[in-house]
Amino acid sequence: MKILVVDDDPAIRMLYKEELEDEGYEVVVASSGKEALELFEKESPDLVTLDILMPDMDGIQVLRKMKEMRPRLPIIMSTAYDYRDDFAVWASEAYVVKSSDTTELKETIRRLLQK
Repeated sequence: MKILVVDDDPAIRMLYKEELEDEGYEVVVASSGKEALELFEKESPDLVTLDILMPDMDGIQVLRKMKEMRPRLPIIMSTAYDYRDDFAVWASEAYVVKSSDTTELKETIRRLLQK
């Protein structure tokens, strides 16, 4: 299973990549929305974790574009802020608040990939 991790924070990208590779996933990382969309088409991931606040294109815009191309692909919105009341994130399958403890993230990924 291949996971695309999209985050502008290099520490989060490294943490998620290491933790998810330890779980046996193949991990591809992108640091911007533009790079994420390029890798999305090239790598065809099984799941995406997507940061909301990024400099070039926000995660909501990226989410919409990815869902237009692959409506059934599981996408997890990942952010340091609580956006659950924002209707735009409802298009994603899950929502995880960023943390150095990746337990919730891993459990969410396992649950979504078992569907």
